[in-house]
Amino acid sequence: MSLNFDNSYFRDLPGFYAPANPSAATDPELVVWNGTLAERLGLAELEDGAAELISGFRLPGGADPIAQAYSGHQFGHFSPQLGDGRAILLGEHITPNGARFDLQLKGSGRTAFSRGGDGRYALGPALREHLVSEAMAALGIETTRSLGVALSGEQVARQTLQPGAVLARIAKSHIRVGTFQFFAAHLGPDHVKRLADHAIARHYPAAAGAANPYLALFEAVMEAQLRLVASWIHVGFVHGVMNTDNVAISGETIDFGPCAFLDAYSAKAVFSSIDENGRYAFGNQPVIGRWNLTQLGSALASVVAEVNPQEVETMNALLAGYGERYLGVWLNGVRAKLGLARALAGDLDLANRLFAAMEGQGVDYTNLFRNLARSLTAGLEVVTGMFTNREEIGIWLDDWNARIANDEAMLPEARAAAMNAVNPLYIPRNHKVEAALSAAVEGDLAPYFRLLEVVTNPYVERPEWADYAMPAPAGSQPCVTFCGT
Repeated sequence: MSLNFDNSYFRDLPGFYAPANPSAATDPELVVWNGTLAERLGLAELEDGAAELISGFRLPGGADPIAQAYSGHQFGHFSPQLGDGRAILLGEHITPNGARFDLQLKGSGRTAFSRGGDGRYALGPALREHLVSEAMAALGIETTRSLGVALSGEQVARQTLQPGAVLARIAKSHIRVGTFQFFAAHLGPDHVKRLADHAIARHYPAAAGAANPYLALFEAVMEAQLRLVASWIHVGFVHGVMNTDNVAISGETIDFGPCAFLDAYSAKAVFSSIDENGRYAFGNQPVIGRWNLTQLGSALASVVAEVNPQEVETMNALLAGYGERYLGVWLNGVRAKLGLARALAGDLDLANRLFAAMEGQGVDYTNLFRNLARSLTAGLEVVTGMFTNREEIGIWLDDWNARIANDEAMLPEARAAAMNAVNPLYIPRNHKVEAALSAAVEGDLAPYFRLLEVVTNPYVERPEWADYAMPAPAGSQPCVTFCGT
């Protein structure tokens, strides 16, 4: 069993990781294989041995298994020593078209950074990560991916004993904001510079030609992150734990443990069991995105200053402009969701008033935008009927229709189709996810695979999937998510 490995992180950055070997699974069994992704990566022929690959039972030829070192701010408090405590990077696979991706086994046993943990992953959280990462990819959002999930043959102790599992994660890289923080805190500018040079070569090669490559790296990461967070907001995604060790500089969504999607809209929506003060609430994610970038800026400041001391202030100015940049990206996305083909003054106010009208109304976030499209041909009642305060949304709908009249001329059916192309109908609804995971842990995978098919085809309506577009039944318990450790 072999992959087309070229392990640049292992080769170029000794001292930035600890050697690690997966703990051999006692009885590996394949649960999910992502054949479509495997085909794109040039790995389709590995399916026959997928259980052994994913579980860590047998290392592929060319692997250089390591656990990466990093720090991180966790709920605002700096933890100087974190690192891969339950994940092992096997290496970097080069695809047939020359793209480079990390192959990491999550849940494959203890490492030098486990800090007393067992290094294991339970089946439920592994399947959640597979499901949500593939749903995010189908939504067009930058994300790490899952090649598959395998049972290890062991039981792991969480709230209860659960089947142990390993997830094979694919990422452009696993370099995090916390990776830069670790070397800035412990080993100084030389190590930060080496890591930054590696990150530039791997992710942002255009930065190498800039007058100050490290300032250009920072700006590129900032742009990638603000676009990522805006894309989350557009679909109602709540990451759950936006610690700096969960922020990939590639701009991919990473670490899906306590995540969820909005049911009823609320800017204050929190699902994670450990986010007691709402630090990472839905509407706070753009603010936290800037906070996390400030920590990256602090870690990079010394190497930016080494090229030009005055450009530390330039980096601060970039951070000061984060809000304006974010709003521009967010607003462009909201225009598309509202069927607006061109930008006009007043669009920001129109968008903000819609979100204000939704607050406290119990409005299903996903279905609202689909119903706005329906209202173009079916009448406004399909929207106003979702609200208890119909007066406020009625005024807003009048203004929206007036704005459409000033937009590019388009048949209502065509505008509705354009809206439906960016507003998903099927998301991983929390009650469906929990039901599917519960059944899977008990040995029935059929509900999980049905849900996986639905959420990886999120835009085109299918009558037989009508139940997957419905909100949670009235009286359902609020969704609470856990990180899986």
